[in-house]
This record gives sequence, C-alpha cells and structure tokens, in this order.
Amino acid sequence: MHQLEHPLNFSQFGSDNGRIVIYFHGAPGAPEECAIFDLYAKEHGLNFICFDRFSGDYSIAGEAYYQLLAQEIGKQADGKQVDVIGFSIGAFIALQTCRYLGNGVRNLHLISAAAPLDAGDFLEAMAGKQVFQLAKTFPILFVLLSYWQGLLALLFPNALFRLLFAGAAGGDKALSVDRVFQSGITKVLRSCFIGRIQGYVRDIKTYVQPWKDTLSGIGVNTHIWHGADDNWSPVSMAEYLQSAIPGCTSTEIFGGLSHYSCLYRAAPEICRQLGAASGGQREYPALSGGIHAED
Repeated sequence: MHQLEHPLNFSQFGSDNGRIVIYFHGAPGAPEECAIFDLYAKEHGLNFICFDRFSGDYSIAGEAYYQLLAQEIGKQADGKQVDVIGFSIGAFIALQTCRYLGNGVRNLHLISAAAPLDAGDFLEAMAGKQVFQLAKTFPILFVLLSYWQGLLALLFPNALFRLLFAGAAGGDKALSVDRVFQSGITKVLRSCFIGRIQGYVRDIKTYVQPWKDTLSGIGVNTHIWHGADDNWSPVSMAEYLQSAIPGCTSTEIFGGLSHYSCLYRAAPEICRQLGAASGGQREYPALSGGIHAED
C-alpha cells in the first residue's frame, strides 16, 4: 500500500468535533464544493471532511489510489465509523474507496451519481459525452482539452462556466443564472483546473474504464439521490446503481431537478438524517454494524 510523504490536504466544514462525514467532490470539482453542507452540518453536529484529491500524487492510480484514500480516511476516523457522501464522479470514487473501508462506513450517500459506462448505453444522454468519449478513445486529446479548460479557468472563468452550463436542464437552469451559484462554481472550477489538472485527468480516465463488476461487493448501507431531469448523469444511471449495489436501501428521485439542483436539494435532507441517527451527539462511539435512518 502507498504511503504519502505528506498527508493528503483536506478542508473541513460544519461542526469541528461532530460525527465525521467524508465528502467526495465531483470532477470537475474541488473541496470548496462541500461548502453547500456547511450550515446544515453545523445545525446537526456533523464534521464534514473533503479531501483535496486532485492536489495529491497523481501518479498513484487505480486500486492504489482507492487504498490511499481509505488510508487517509482511516487516519481521520481514528477507529470510529464514518458516513460517506459522493457527488457525481465523486460518487464513483466513493464507491471504490468504500471497498477498502470494511465496516468503517455507516452510510454511503450517492448524489447525482455517475454509473459505470460499461453497464449500459448512458453516454448518448450525457451532457459531457464528448469529454468522456475523448478520455476513453483519445486520452491525449482529452488531456489537451483539459489544459485548454485550465487556460479558460485562469483567463476567462465566466466563459468556462457558461460553456459547462450551456445545456443546463431542469432546476439547473435557474441555478445557472443565480449570481451566488455562479460565483461558487466559478471558484470550484478555478480550484479544479488551475494547478490540479493531472489529478482531474486521473479521475476521469479512471471513470471511463470498466468498473461495473466492482459494485457487487458494495454491501454498505447505500442511499441514492438523483434528479429526474439530470442530463450530466441521466436518471437511468440511478436506476442501474439501485439494481447493482447489494447494499442499496433507499432511492430518492426528485422531479424537475437536474445535477447540481439535486445536490442542493439533498444536502439538508442528508444532514437531517445523519443528525437524527447520531441523536445530535457531537461524539459517537465506533459501532460494529450500520445504522439506517428511516424517513
């Protein structure tokens, strides 16, 4: 197993000493994305930790990468169970990492999750179709495209935002013209594409490889949250993941919502569930079995 010379950087949100929740940001994405949970996490005594995946040693890939993330989570958990949340392609990395966390995970929440491309004909309905096709078929061109996006992020961040949200669907349409959302996502894009491109490239290249066979080993208590109008991760992906993950216990499909609008809608509800499950206690003991907070 790989040992890092320096621990992976992370950002914290919510309550300083509450129940630990590990958040996996999307790709494109950055730890700043987790700020969406900050207020709700404080309300419910939750300590959110989001690792800066793209800032680490990008030469560590595949199974070694997931093992490394599991190892870093273990350091923060200090023998206690954690809850895990993955957004978009971050949901894919979360699923893979959970395979190395044993019974250290109490609940896994997948928001707007990207399913394996080898599991169905999803690509045609995906807004990022061209990017994923390039990463799969012409990886060198994909890397060049990513550096071009990096240049846009540096010089014309608003143009990069408009490019990514040109085809916004459902609830994402209203979000895309909201100044606060624009400002927040523009910061996330700058963080992702300036100085961290190789980390981003690793996640995308890994995602487009076949991985559907790994899902049969996911026994952790899994909850799926998805927008019915999602055109980044089509809703058929949520349906597939529900059928393929043995530990899946609940699926919530929000009518009229798309990718980011689902994230905004799910955030307070997930924090409410996690807060209720911990009884509002700021410290919680390690448990041998999982807890499922029913609605």
